[in-house]
Amino acid sequence: MINFKEWKKIHFIGIGGIGMSAMARMMLSSSKTVTGSDTEETPITDGLKEEGVKILIGHEEDHITPDTDAVLYTIAVKDDNPELKKARSLNIPTFSYPEALGLISKGLFTIAVSGTHGKTTTTAMIGKILKDADYSPTIIVGSILVDGGTNFVSGTSDILIVEACEYNRSFLHLNPNILVITNIDNDHLDYYRDLQDIQSAFKELAQKVPKDGYIVTNPHNASITPVLGEVNGQVIDYTSHNMTGVHLRVPGEHNVLNAQAALAVAEVLGTNSSTSLKALNEFKGTWRRFEYKGKIKNDALIYDDYAHHPVEIKATLKAARESFPNKRLTVIFQPHLYSRTKLLLDEFAVSFSDADRVIIAPIYAAREDKIPDINSEILAEKIKAYNPNTIALNTFQEIQEHMIEHAKKDDVIFTIGAGDIYKVAEQLTT
Repeated sequence: MINFKEWKKIHFIGIGGIGMSAMARMMLSSSKTVTGSDTEETPITDGLKEEGVKILIGHEEDHITPDTDAVLYTIAVKDDNPELKKARSLNIPTFSYPEALGLISKGLFTIAVSGTHGKTTTTAMIGKILKDADYSPTIIVGSILVDGGTNFVSGTSDILIVEACEYNRSFLHLNPNILVITNIDNDHLDYYRDLQDIQSAFKELAQKVPKDGYIVTNPHNASITPVLGEVNGQVIDYTSHNMTGVHLRVPGEHNVLNAQAALAVAEVLGTNSSTSLKALNEFKGTWRRFEYKGKIKNDALIYDDYAHHPVEIKATLKAARESFPNKRLTVIFQPHLYSRTKLLLDEFAVSFSDADRVIIAPIYAAREDKIPDINSEILAEKIKAYNPNTIALNTFQEIQEHMIEHAKKDDVIFTIGAGDIYKVAEQLTT
């Protein structure tokens, strides 16, 4: 039987990933020796280095030494990775991030937050409520918390709060006592066949919740209802939760729903309602979720957001329009994945109606090879049919120069996407 608590030295392949870095921090907090590799230095790897992790840039077989007890790797890593091959040749146990997360959650009271959208914010909200209520949970969140500046919180209780990612059916390694399903939408269609295939994965996860467990969701949502047919846990409708007294700092109707889900979880656990409300009202959000970055040279405001799915883009821009009704709203969007851009092209085209101007950056490939019949110019042309003020630009440098030339004092600029588009916001505000 595998017991991760016996590991003394652990190496992470792809340590700069948001989930991987959180797990590295968890191992470091347990007094283990942690090393990790990635393709480049980032603020995340810099932070880990400061905390005591040995960071190695590039993937080399020499990074794996025989005294390593386990190697954990991001699911983006392929079997031909030299470090992964070396570890396996030395018979060092290797685990993907989802497998390792499943190991960690065994024996813990696991609150798993799933859904196509809203996982990160809901996880962070639940974490803040339970932390402020002195439940001392361990929290692994898919972003950096504004409060605390980290993606990992070490707790002393047996409660684990964690995001449950549906890609590649990763979340099936978890055994949740409380499962949150925020919503289910078409996404990750490079892996799933269609919505029914996605629902089948959520259904399998929901069926893992035990009889004395809870599924916190919107059972009336047409995409979620089929998932709940044969579950053992008690279904809690978070949408009926009373929001009197909640005054969120984070904008948007989608965040109201996230807060309702968080309050429903807190209620299940018996937290003091005034403590829960206070925690939510003080919640400042997470990195890359409607994050204010500053002003550019001509005093235009600039924000950054992780939205990368059409539904998320609509929600973010709706919140932006409500927050800045009299400002000119410019959106700089970096599509994430060739497959997602191609498969959801028509949905993306109608997602920018709340923007006055749209700039499309080159597609961020991430784990994919280039697909010849899709690019940012094709997406820009599609969007133009609904928003004529749309252009595609070829580089971040071009985008920055364009914004410096054309932005005005009363403009609000949003960089959005799941890749590295946040660098544009950071360059414009320096």
